[in-house]
Amino acid sequence: MPTSMTSCFISCLLLCLVLSTDNVVLANENEVESISKIGQGMGHIMNIYYCYSCGYRKVFEDYAGIIQQKYPEISVLGANYDPPGFNMYLSRLIGFGKMIVIMCILSGVNIFAWLNKPQPSWWSWCLENKLYACMMMFFMANMIEGQLVSSGAFEISLNNIPLWSKLETGRIPQPPELFQIIDNTLQFSKMEMPSNNFGQ
Repeated sequence: MPTSMTSCFISCLLLCLVLSTDNVVLANENEVESISKIGQGMGHIMNIYYCYSCGYRKVFEDYAGIIQQKYPEISVLGANYDPPGFNMYLSRLIGFGKMIVIMCILSGVNIFAWLNKPQPSWWSWCLENKLYACMMMFFMANMIEGQLVSSGAFEISLNNIPLWSKLETGRIPQPPELFQIIDNTLQFSKMEMPSNNFGQ
């Protein structure tokens, strides 16, 4: 029994390490991508932070396509909007706990033995029906995680200047009104450039 508990614990630690390493690598790739585009002199950078769990990925791809057609000098970068506060930490904690429980079910470990408690009947059922229990645990935890991080955000900024916030307006902008805002922002930045050069 102690050997199986130790192997389960080591497996969970390795899995969490791999998952956290993947997140760091993806974050670094996104950072390198944005820095390389700035360094290549591609012009303006537009960032769109959207709620992935709300299904806004397709909306982001559509908007990125039409913006780059109309404004080839603008590089459009997208990322998931992480909601501020306790919800993000709680969703990560649930994800971590989900992986540990699934690993314990698959390895047949009685986690209640660690707590010196009798094994409940529902845990016995989980150990007898491992595949079904793991699938149920995975989808239920994912649903709770999705609800916790579901922000409804679609936040657009150009060169770190906020252009649109769905959290404030309650809706995603129509393409014509977004184009008008982009045009105004680009004209304003061109007006500022001579004064900055003159100051230097």
